[in-house]
Amino acid sequence: MKERLQKDLISAMKEHNRKKADTIKSVKAAIQMEEINSKKELSEEEMLSIVTKQVKLRKDAVKDFEKAGRQDLIDSYNEEIDILNEYLPKPLTMEEINSIIDEAFNVVNPKAQSDMGKIMKEISPKLKNRADMGEVNKIIKEKLSQIDDNMKISILCVGKIKEKPA
Repeated sequence: MKERLQKDLISAMKEHNRKKADTIKSVKAAIQMEEINSKKELSEEEMLSIVTKQVKLRKDAVKDFEKAGRQDLIDSYNEEIDILNEYLPKPLTMEEINSIIDEAFNVVNPKAQSDMGKIMKEISPKLKNRADMGEVNKIIKEKLSQIDDNMKISILCVGKIKEKPA
């Protein structure tokens, strides 16, 4: 990825594409900073995580700019997000995400909200850098709450059966 970033930076500079050049420079700086902090060469996966974090930071900033009504900054940051997305793997569709979540539910067979960690452990390697984990988290919580509700209904029904005089 470092080589691709360097080639794209040179290309952007030759084309006088300042926005792309500045965006690539900021990602390269973030990667270099992480390498200095960790005192090791980063793997491809670690570099992808940094790019994903950079996208997330910009998306959060866009939300703030929307509240402030700053369309100029919204457009600028959205352009940077588009540039950064070129370096990320193709995002999964909602059907693919739901399929992976359903598969994890079949493997883990959760009984309550407390099984959230087990499910996340199962799906994280498959979804990392390819899906918004915040959105994935919401989907899992919703499915777990349905399980909790079904368990409560089952317990209530069993309780009423036991209370019924014979």
